[in-house]
Amino acid sequence: MRQVILFILSFIVTLIIYELFVVNKAKKNKENRPIEVKYLVNKYKVDLKKANYNQMLQIIALISSLDIALIAFIVSFFKGINIQILVGVIIVFPTIIISYMFVGNFYKKKGMIRK
Repeated sequence: MRQVILFILSFIVTLIIYELFVVNKAKKNKENRPIEVKYLVNKYKVDLKKANYNQMLQIIALISSLDIALIAFIVSFFKGINIQILVGVIIVFPTIIISYMFVGNFYKKKGMIRK
């Protein structure tokens, strides 16, 4: 039960922080895009003219918050700070890559990619 509460709280807190600092900044200054948007544009050829930029920022905020909450949830099952850090470092990059692979495939299925 403790891990579920940790998951929910870390998701909510991360989402709020991400919305306040990353999404609002990106909405105000569209020239300075977040790294997640640049990754989707370069790796999956997402066309920002076809895709709704504000919706993309919301999806990125949700995915990033889910990633952080999931990693905190998994790491909380291990005892000892050294093991937790090691597991966290090992799973952080695959989690992010897989999450954004799903987002990139979502945009491909919607036909919002450059030809």
